[in-house]
Amino acid sequence: MKIHEYQAKEVLARYGIPVQPGRVAYTPEEAEAIARELGGPVVIKAQVYVGGRGKAGGIQFGDTPEEARAAAARVLGMDIKGLKVEKVLVVSKIDIKEEYYLGIILDRKTQAPVVMVSKEGGIDIEEVAATTPEKIIQYPIDMHWGLRPFEAIDIVARAGFPKAILRQAGAILATLAKAFIESDASLAEINPLALTADGKVQAADAKILIDDNALFKHKEIASWAEPEESNPIEFEAKEQGLTYVKLDGDVGIIGNGAGLVMTTLDMVARVGGKPANFLDIGGGAKAEVMRKALTFVARDPQVKGVLVNIFGGITRGEEVAQGVILAQADLPAGMPIVVRLSGTGAEKGREMLKDAGLDWGKDMRDAAQKIVAALSAKG
Repeated sequence: MKIHEYQAKEVLARYGIPVQPGRVAYTPEEAEAIARELGGPVVIKAQVYVGGRGKAGGIQFGDTPEEARAAAARVLGMDIKGLKVEKVLVVSKIDIKEEYYLGIILDRKTQAPVVMVSKEGGIDIEEVAATTPEKIIQYPIDMHWGLRPFEAIDIVARAGFPKAILRQAGAILATLAKAFIESDASLAEINPLALTADGKVQAADAKILIDDNALFKHKEIASWAEPEESNPIEFEAKEQGLTYVKLDGDVGIIGNGAGLVMTTLDMVARVGGKPANFLDIGGGAKAEVMRKALTFVARDPQVKGVLVNIFGGITRGEEVAQGVILAQADLPAGMPIVVRLSGTGAEKGREMLKDAGLDWGKDMRDAAQKIVAALSAKG
């Protein structure tokens, strides 16, 4: 489960990690009042479940309460990667001298948390890992002992942190590890960990992901869930009775049964395509469900074509074909659709598709190759 920056900072503050003072505002007037309470310049930060807020204009500054109000007015209502900004975090502006990175991830290969520390803070850690991996120090955490203070100090020292802040940074890292473990997190990061001009170290930004399977142990954190904001497309799909997961590719995928859909994802990837989603229509789906699923997937601007892979049992091929045909009026003009039908009603369904001028594959590989080729031809 994703939580907002202000919530992540609240978690860290409870463990004694220093953070900037501030509060959340839902209106420009509230932002002005908070800025007046804080005194001095402030930072206005959009609270959405995606990165890249700064580049999108979602982080702005105000030297006075009036400027804070104007900045909040610009940020509130902004669209950042498809998410509408409903609230902003107003915090005191700090004079940052240096920026560092502290992070902990759950390594599923070793089945243990791994610390990641770098002098290169304030930027995407994936970028650092790809270009200069030697600048990242990694260290597995022994779950029996946790991350001990002397280990944490050694890690930040090896990462090249200034000698003057080793104890401060080490203490924050050890505490971050404690928060990670006790919160059942899958990721916790402070980026940047800021060294201010007066020699203090604090979390200028924070991100925490909580394991969904552990939320029953963390009632307050569970109450923070905002599924309609964290992934509005998946939330809407659930409301419509569809099992949907957003991915990063351009080939929309629809199937019946989780196993078949996952196999279809693998097949598309194997023949050179990039799946854009996982969508399972379940068993016994009628034409209207198929129509709804297809139009839903096609709404994603990343989707350039759709592969429908159905094994007929209680889901009949002719119902699927009818749904695909009905959906044509709602799809973007020229969007390639390839359907693979097998099992109950498959032959009749293929005839219906052929009569409607729609493409179909004789098997899963053939269908996957056809949709990937169609997208390649479109450029």
